[in-house]
Amino acid sequence: MIEVAPLIGLTLTLILTPYLAGRLKQAGIIGRDIHKLDRPEVAEMGGLALLVGIPLALAPSLDPETARALLVFMLFGVVGIVDDLTALRQSHKVALSLLVAVPTVFFGVSSRIDILGHTIDLGILYPVFAVLFVTGSANLVNLLAGFNGLEIGTSAVALGFLAVVTDGPARGLALAGLGAALGFLWWNRYPARVFPGDTGTLSMGALIGLVGILGKVELYAAILLVPHFLDFVIKAVGVRFGVRKHGRTEVLLDGTLRAPPYPSFLGTIMRTVRVNEPRLVAIVWGIEFILGLLVLALHLSL
Repeated sequence: MIEVAPLIGLTLTLILTPYLAGRLKQAGIIGRDIHKLDRPEVAEMGGLALLVGIPLALAPSLDPETARALLVFMLFGVVGIVDDLTALRQSHKVALSLLVAVPTVFFGVSSRIDILGHTIDLGILYPVFAVLFVTGSANLVNLLAGFNGLEIGTSAVALGFLAVVTDGPARGLALAGLGAALGFLWWNRYPARVFPGDTGTLSMGALIGLVGILGKVELYAAILLVPHFLDFVIKAVGVRFGVRKHGRTEVLLDGTLRAPPYPSFLGTIMRTVRVNEPRLVAIVWGIEFILGLLVLALHLSL
């Protein structure tokens, strides 16, 4: 039944996303698409479709490990909902993320981590590592965001490659996530008709981490999160040395993007090549795909 999970997830989010987007817009849960010249209003918090689609896609083949992982996935979605509705402080978001990641302690997976053929046994420290890993994954995906299709597209690529290098419950999670992400991406791609909100980015980021933990492919999941980690490091270094400034990405009359005045991974791309929004997103997808090929090559060589 795992093989039908991506098809179920794809179908559900294709149908649910526009319906939920309409209801959310009516309820006034909207955001401005700031990277368009006319800054249109777009339904926010569309990640609700992912929170419904992925568990339903896995319902026909649900097992205890998958159920526990889905619990954590949905709890991260709840944190995202709260953030979308109340604009949590970053520190509060991280604290809540750590709290809802605690059930990973009870996954019962091996405490060993394989790193390029070498095994490290973390022993009793592994549960702490698992909580931090899933929390980090969720918040990193939430950080590298803000452009049509960016977060969901990179998550789809990551989950697709993780599905290839895993089996069992981890593969089921990855496949369901891949299908649901692709269905959602149809409505979230440029020009976006709906945004995932933190509801979608936190939950999909957590799903990548959960697949890494359940499938014992922590290194591969980490490699696939390299662009997100680089974005975090660049921004953190900028804050540390006081070079971060207020401002945002500027959209020129021809649609070209001008990098914001503070350091970021996306800003580095904008300063290196002339891009509009679709091209910027395509470049990041391409980087993610190359990292996926690296993961596949490492998997086949070991």
